Amino acid sequence: MGLSLLQSVKVGAYVMKHRIKGTKRYPLVLMLEPLFRCNLECAGCGKIQFPEEDLKKRLTVDECIQAAEECGAPVVSIPGGEPLMHPEMPQIVSELIKRKKFIYLCTNAILLEKRLHEFTPSPYLTFSIHLDGLEGTHDRSVCREGVFKIAVSAIKAAKAKGFRVTTNTTVFEGVDPSEFHQFFDYLTNDLKTDGIMVSPGYPYQKAPDQEHFLQRERTKELFRQILRPSENEVSTERQKSWQFNHSSFFMEFLIGDKDYQCTPWGNPTRNVFGWQKPCYLMSDGYAKSFKELMETVEWDQYGTGRDPRCADCMVHCGYEPTAVLDSTANFGNMWKSFMDTLGLSKPGPSKAGQRPPMKMLPILNQGSQAKTAAHKAAEEREAVGAGRN
Repeated sequence: MGLSLLQSVKVGAYVMKHRIKGTKRYPLVLMLEPLFRCNLECAGCGKIQFPEEDLKKRLTVDECIQAAEECGAPVVSIPGGEPLMHPEMPQIVSELIKRKKFIYLCTNAILLEKRLHEFTPSPYLTFSIHLDGLEGTHDRSVCREGVFKIAVSAIKAAKAKGFRVTTNTTVFEGVDPSEFHQFFDYLTNDLKTDGIMVSPGYPYQKAPDQEHFLQRERTKELFRQILRPSENEVSTERQKSWQFNHSSFFMEFLIGDKDYQCTPWGNPTRNVFGWQKPCYLMSDGYAKSFKELMETVEWDQYGTGRDPRCADCMVHCGYEPTAVLDSTANFGNMWKSFMDTLGLSKPGPSKAGQRPPMKMLPILNQGSQAKTAAHKAAEEREAVGAGRN
């Protein structure tokens, strides 16, 4: 079960509406963080480093719904912390579904089986399970043994009850690219998940482990090895079976075939402090409303080559929106994106000398240098808008 036709049509209509209206900036995905508390202490995470009084805070159901309505994005990603530690999460999800929002509930799955009965399968609901690789790699990443097995059991239970399940993977320095080929096979063939999301790790300033975050050129090198393995390593048919919850344009950005600037307003974040400036991964203060966020942030001050904190960032929550803009900038790009989705792109090497792209699912999810020509063209058409950990 791939990306639903319903979501493709509704999100596509939303984008076209804003293009026709000439909207300069608009969100595609609301990053809704109802709490920071988590039942894991991952070394690469900066969220749980907040003071105890902040970890006790959580958004109410009404605050979550107000944020979704105020923002207006068709997709709501619910990360954390651990969302399933929020006692009212089922009600939050139910209310968002009533409003026809496509929800990606991001969870480490430790509590998923226990709380699964509180949710109802819906084409608007996807459980996005955090898995950073096969068992040894994932358990090291989350700093606790046994979590991988718990997550796998939860995925199987959720699939058995008819829920849509995808995975999200953060890639850090020191991983073995060939392990990810086995990992993708396992997700596709054994667990039969509905999509895979990958993103390079972003260096949270508060994270205990700062040694395994990727620099920009290393990100491209590593993702070329992971996403475009040579024919001797992985067969073309095997690669095509891997379905990624990203636009193919974003995947080309990750391996260095495309050069994009960040679109930080694409995935605005609402958390217990307010609307986070400028994005999910950085905090330069908070706005009291979505309108204030959009109108007061100096957006052009952020991005690679503008803010030194952005120098190595290639995370999906900033660059997937830019890729979505590029993929819908003209008919040629839309056709290419469509053919990539069907796995029908003409064979040929990438700029990196590797194999052609695998099949991609153009999900608008669920974190460079000067702006690309495509991005500038989109701005000239006054259609700059926005679209993921």
